[in-house]
Amino acid sequence: MQKMKLFLDTHNVEKQTFPEDISLEQFSTFYEGYKAACEQEGVVPLKIFTGVEAGRAFCLTLAETPEAVKRAHDRVGLPFDSITEVKSVTPGDLFFAEAS
Repeated sequence: MQKMKLFLDTHNVEKQTFPEDISLEQFSTFYEGYKAACEQEGVVPLKIFTGVEAGRAFCLTLAETPEAVKRAHDRVGLPFDSITEVKSVTPGDLFFAEAS
């Protein structure tokens, strides 16, 4: 198994990358399909932050490549603004990085 990387992708109704007027219940149903698409592409959805009222979502996933994240989105017809490889920066991350 290749090393997984951490990715953050963004969605915004103003950029037509988040469904307009979606309810939290509809989003919950959509998320079940997204999880299945992620599994098919070897992507692990860690946490989704959403403000359905604001038309925004931020998805934190683990994947081997950004292309895998893109394919998972494509499977459910969900466009995105960007997919960015990110690193976690917390006091614990910094402490353990110095110890290595």
